[in-house]
Amino acid sequence: SRRLASSAAGSMRPIWWEEMGGGTMKGYANANGIKLHYLDYGGAEPTLLLAHGLTANAHSFEGLVAALDGSMRVIAVDLRGRGLSDKPASGYSLEDHARDMLGLLDELGLYQVVVAGHSYGGALAYVLAAEYPERITACIAIDAPAAPDPGILDQIQPVLDRLEVTFPSMEAYLEHVQSMPWFDGRWNDQLDVFYRTDVQQLPDGSVQSRARPAAIRQSIIGLLEVDLAALVASIAVPTLLIRAMEPLLPGAPLLFPKEEAESALESLRDGRLIEIKGHHYDVVLGRAATETAAAIRRFVAAG
Repeated sequence: SRRLASSAAGSMRPIWWEEMGGGTMKGYANANGIKLHYLDYGGAEPTLLLAHGLTANAHSFEGLVAALDGSMRVIAVDLRGRGLSDKPASGYSLEDHARDMLGLLDELGLYQVVVAGHSYGGALAYVLAAEYPERITACIAIDAPAAPDPGILDQIQPVLDRLEVTFPSMEAYLEHVQSMPWFDGRWNDQLDVFYRTDVQQLPDGSVQSRARPAAIRQSIIGLLEVDLAALVASIAVPTLLIRAMEPLLPGAPLLFPKEEAESALESLRDGRLIEIKGHHYDVVLGRAATETAAAIRRFVAAG
């Protein structure tokens, strides 16, 4: 059922939401001048606010949410320019994204939350924890570099190119992503949900990514404009760093190398580091998501 509710924060701006079954709600909230799409999976307190990776969407946490199994209330957001959220021409700095998230919390009547982010979303979690400690009780960064490589824009050009590819059908698209070597023998229902929601179907039946290449490019530029290492060092709230120990491909560089993770840990005032056997996608959508969820539960319970 679909409903229109007034804002829990009292602003009287509408929130559209739809019950999806299983205790999950799909909603749209007015936040920071745009419409953000979010998933509220329900669960016990505290509330865990999730920010996804660079080109991903809220469904990229399906495996992690399933493993958390209602132990905390989980809200996952489509960042602007991705998924079903608005895609304005500008406003893709980390600070813009942070204000979007705070606006969503205001609309939902949530003053304090635990924030967690995967990959690029981890950088956003760092910003929220460092700059808005009154709103963030704890920070969790999942395989999120604390010192991004300045050459990242060139490195991910093939990803940007893929976003503009049109596949003849959903089946052709899923066949393409399932053929990726890092998913060999690892495909599961959570990955299927994520990739199906990653694309929009065009009138002729073909499909194309919902993420806008211009938004991704601007997000990367905004990321590189921030001294992330200094920002991490300024975080005062308890922070958990989760590092995937395996590369996507044999011999490939790790996104969050051990030395970088240990340097970030040393700079934190109240930090913990957990290393998980699995690669970058495993830790939220694959076989390692259960271990990630267990680490998060222990961290949150410890306060």
